[in-house]
Amino acid sequence: MVQQKIVIGIVAGEASGDLLASHLMAALKLARPDVEFVGIGGPRMQAVGMQVLFPMEKLAVFGYVEVLRHYREITGIRRKLRAHFLANRPALFIAVDAPDFNLDLELSLKRHGIPTIHYVSPSIWAWRGERINKIKRAVTHMLALFPHEPKLYKAAGVPVDYVGHPLADMLPERPSRDRMRETMRIPLTVKVFAFLPGSRQSEVRQLARLYVETAKLILQHLPEARFLVPLASRETRMIFEQAIYDCTAEDLPFSLLFGHAQDAMTAADAVLVASGTATLECALLKRPMVITYRLNALTWWMMKRKSYLPYFGLPNILCERFVVPELMQTDAIPENLAQALLNLLHDQDAVTQLEQTFTALHQTLRQNTAEKAAAVVLSYLPAA
Repeated sequence: MVQQKIVIGIVAGEASGDLLASHLMAALKLARPDVEFVGIGGPRMQAVGMQVLFPMEKLAVFGYVEVLRHYREITGIRRKLRAHFLANRPALFIAVDAPDFNLDLELSLKRHGIPTIHYVSPSIWAWRGERINKIKRAVTHMLALFPHEPKLYKAAGVPVDYVGHPLADMLPERPSRDRMRETMRIPLTVKVFAFLPGSRQSEVRQLARLYVETAKLILQHLPEARFLVPLASRETRMIFEQAIYDCTAEDLPFSLLFGHAQDAMTAADAVLVASGTATLECALLKRPMVITYRLNALTWWMMKRKSYLPYFGLPNILCERFVVPELMQTDAIPENLAQALLNLLHDQDAVTQLEQTFTALHQTLRQNTAEKAAAVVLSYLPAA
């Protein structure tokens, strides 16, 4: 007799969600080989055997104004996805981050009796806290990555589990810069900067020229410096290459990489990183960093109005203080960024303190995440 497959609907909206989802999917398949996955995801999810209904890149848009430009296309995808899942009912639905897309979809699916598990708490502790009411209506069970989050959901009556962050399981507690330099054939005596301008095309467009001009200023002080620039896709690489050309910086020592962000950060003396999941990766790799970001001016104004915290970067949020510099929006100019990065190089005591802080954070977040999250999902599936 042919074994009946159990279908799980799943949606991830960007590269960080693709990584989170792929680890959860692998853990689920290990426990239940009869599950299969259908929805929206990236290359890592596809490698685990997912059937993709729409390309993930369509959802990788951030900011009010930016989303409005793609509103019709995004809502059209959500409408078609909803129709697919109601016509081909999955055993449950897993939303991986992307709350602005996923919560409306979850709301509809839950109303039709499909359990919804939201993996990665929306940052209601940082801004737009009123979303807890919608989350309560839309989400059957929340999987929280950070230890301060569950109390918010328990208070609102939303079932929740703290599962930690899979990056803390994946990354070594003591990464070796020397070994990575040897692998990448970079002398130990050279000062190396990793520049991470984000995974979305919109982010790289905002930051690429800023990064190139920052490198120019650093080279005035450190002529032998090198710059590693991991880029997530062919499109983002082309955007960065165009910025190099526009800034007449073809002779600058940039090494553009396809992926390999963790390798670049491990090899670096200091990191310039766009606000997002990469800042957490950098912290777990124990590297000093400067966090930056630029948005459309209207989007930035609206976000600032709704924000509750004085910081944006995950390392600062999780440590509940400014442990690394943030230079955002109008403060994000080449002179400020170059000076902040050079300051890190010249303050070894601060770097040592950072390493201790980030090691403690690593230990808190290491929770065997994929297995913990999979255990919650499995509890909602029919028995084998």
